[in-house]
Amino acid sequence: MAAVSETIVREYFELREFLVRQHRKYIGQTRHEDEDDIDFFVLNPHPRAHEGELPFVLGSADLPFIQRAVVVVKGWHTETFSTARLVASPEIFRFVEPKVFQQAARAFGKDGAPLKILVVPALPQAAEAREESIALLRSKGIDAVIPFRTMLSDLVSETEINRNYTKSDLLQIIRILKNYDLLKDPQLELFNKTRRKTLKPRESKRQSED
Repeated sequence: MAAVSETIVREYFELREFLVRQHRKYIGQTRHEDEDDIDFFVLNPHPRAHEGELPFVLGSADLPFIQRAVVVVKGWHTETFSTARLVASPEIFRFVEPKVFQQAARAFGKDGAPLKILVVPALPQAAEAREESIALLRSKGIDAVIPFRTMLSDLVSETEINRNYTKSDLLQIIRILKNYDLLKDPQLELFNKTRRKTLKPRESKRQSED
């Protein structure tokens, strides 16, 4: 599962024209190798200036304003990152410890500290619980998070049926699923759901009679 999750993250950043470097391809024999806690270094060759602070929960529209970042992937796809889950998993925050982060920052030279981005499965839906999780993540030194849903929605939207993605198994699978109508663009699904909700009862009855 870790390899699949990392593939999703790599494809997402590359789709957004970032240069992506994976720190290492192997897993150390012990967990004393702190560098293993960081999955990717990402660099935007052409960052755009941004006034004010970026949101903590990043969307695809925010990526052009990021210059460089270290990225940690937590592909626990059946989990929600509630405060209880975060407190019970202190290893999540190992990459923001000074020793680990300083080693990672050297990869970017002296051009400024990179952002610390955590890729998460989901944050709580309830507003209060969500804000509590965000506050805890901030207090631990995380600069921003990107939900997997954001990444997957973007990949699905940008993958075209009439292109052959021979160099990407992930995009090729998405393309095939879309070709057989087993996977829909998120925008199209949203439009269809909205249309069904706003359909008047009389119109709905007429359609069923037809």
